[in-house]
Amino acid sequence: MNRFRLLTADEIECRISQISDKGLTLLLYKTARTDANLLDETVGEENWQNDFKVVDGVLYGGIAIDHGEGWVWKWDAGTESNTEAEKGRASDAFKRAGFKWGIGRELYSAPRIWIQADKCNIRDGRKCFDTFEVEKIVYTDKGEISGLSILCNGKRVFVWQKGAKNA
Repeated sequence: MNRFRLLTADEIECRISQISDKGLTLLLYKTARTDANLLDETVGEENWQNDFKVVDGVLYGGIAIDHGEGWVWKWDAGTESNTEAEKGRASDAFKRAGFKWGIGRELYSAPRIWIQADKCNIRDGRKCFDTFEVEKIVYTDKGEISGLSILCNGKRVFVWQKGAKNA
């Protein structure tokens, strides 16, 4: 049983995954700040810690939670980001360790998010600087995403409901 609550719409970010002249796909993700806030909220600021270590040139981030009988660690490796390589790698490792604890694991149940080109501003068939955000998210009793709507620059461009014929 996951001790962490499901993410709310304002805790989920959108990132362009693929782009073409016909449209783009989005990925949902969480930030390291979201993980830290959920750890504070759920187990208390003094009952968790994180650390990093390099093993064979790979940076691992770990999160430990004190269960009253000692610290339990969960670790994962991170990959560099396109902007700040080292900071991005550390942030990614931390977020991945958070997934191991169950923070944001529901994002793995996200549908394919396809935004048609006429609903966003694609330039040269491969660039888009629009702002996408999760407007609403609904979950099943099992913690899987069952409904999702996405905004592009404040306008709804994607609506999905599990089991419904989605356009």
